[in-house]
Amino acid sequence: MTLNLALMTTDTSNWPAGARLPIPGNAEFALYFIAAIVMAIIVAISDSLTIGSWFDFMKWTTVAYLLSRGVAKASRVLEQ
Repeated sequence: MTLNLALMTTDTSNWPAGARLPIPGNAEFALYFIAAIVMAIIVAISDSLTIGSWFDFMKWTTVAYLLSRGVAKASRVLEQ
């Protein structure tokens, strides 16, 4: 069995010239999801942390994530 690498290339000639939207399920979402799982496990194991602690952590993590994405997108506005 031979592997034809010519068939595995991506043809971008039909894509629009403008910016593309990000693919859902990227590494940032995976990291956010892992942080939620880890914090939930810590809250379940700990005697001093509660669901309120988990909610506050995820709330501020979400705020920080959204602000960082906004700053990253705003810094690329003048590049084009």
